[in-house]
Amino acid sequence: MSRIHIPAEFRRLVIERALACCEYCLLHQDHTHFSHQIDHIIAVKHGGLTVLENLALACLECNLAKGSDLATLLAGNLVALFNPRQQNWREHFAFDQEMIVGLTQTGLATINLLQINAPERTAERRRLIALGLYPPQWIF
Repeated sequence: MSRIHIPAEFRRLVIERALACCEYCLLHQDHTHFSHQIDHIIAVKHGGLTVLENLALACLECNLAKGSDLATLLAGNLVALFNPRQQNWREHFAFDQEMIVGLTQTGLATINLLQINAPERTAERRRLIALGLYPPQWIF
């Protein structure tokens, strides 16, 4: 897989816009072992451009699980994934302690495909909640 060059200024702006949090699971970059990655919401192979309107900040786990996908099957129906540039996180997701709950088909599909509530991920969120470090207060 070839790497797409993302200008340093774009990286800085994407991180700043996201307040250094993954735009899918809201994990802060300071609370993970690996730096967050710049995600092409619509992958280059699907015609997505390297422009700010198509870039999101994603933790390693969310970015690896998402890959170049735009949608996934949910109960036999094709459902588009959450697009942080066009949709509001709070309209599609909510918190139930360490779990992230889907409020819409898009939210449910994104949680499933990105494995947002995998046991190791919920355990990490539970630890961060106990320390008062999750969820980010700006989301409320």
